[in-house]
Amino acid sequence: MEHLELFFKSIFIDNMVFATFLGMCSYLAVSKKVTTAVGLGAAVIFVLAVTVPINWLLDQYLLQPGALKWLGAEYADYDLSFLSFIMFIATIATMVQLVEIIVEKFAPALYNSLGIFLPLIAVNCAILGGSLFMQSREIPTLGLSLTYGIGSGIGWFLAILAIAAIREKIRYSSVPAPLRGLGITFIITGLMAIGFMSFGGMLTGGDTPKSKEAPKTTTVTSNVIDTKTKIENVKEKAEKLADNPKKITE
Repeated sequence: MEHLELFFKSIFIDNMVFATFLGMCSYLAVSKKVTTAVGLGAAVIFVLAVTVPINWLLDQYLLQPGALKWLGAEYADYDLSFLSFIMFIATIATMVQLVEIIVEKFAPALYNSLGIFLPLIAVNCAILGGSLFMQSREIPTLGLSLTYGIGSGIGWFLAILAIAAIREKIRYSSVPAPLRGLGITFIITGLMAIGFMSFGGMLTGGDTPKSKEAPKTTTVTSNVIDTKTKIENVKEKAEKLADNPKKITE
């Protein structure tokens, strides 16, 4: 259940494009055709699915304070967290080079259509953001980090695929001249981001268990009863003092 919740949350609620607006350069530049968008989206899924678990291992067993205790007690006080950016980017760059070699070998047409944006995946904010979010949110296990990487990649893939399909249809629409190109693309992206915000309550709702509701109800009612009794006692004392004004002077 935890894997499924994290998977859907990383796709719809914490979408890299619509929630944090990461990877917008490639998102805007390679979303003119669905075919190129699918190719780049698949590459992003692969890179995120591989780099996030690898960076989780590096963070757990190398970078965190005290992570080197498996080497011995004398290394327990070492803190290599300042190397996080360098190590994460090195891992991402290695995987991107591997993807570039594979795409160039088996899909040269896609390689030519992606152009400079395929090697630029190494500095894509969405790729680095996946590893940094994994670190900041303290994902506990390797399996959950893999789920988060795949889900984040699929979320970015769906975003670029949706905008590419819309932009292909817009070509045959009468868009006002000042909004043609990136103008209408930014507007559509904003509207899609608002639509994805509706998924925010998908995994956060739910009824409170009755066992937890009962004590709250009893405490509230008891407080109300105590307040009423105090008010009645004050009224009675006030009436008695009003009947015997001598007591007030005394």
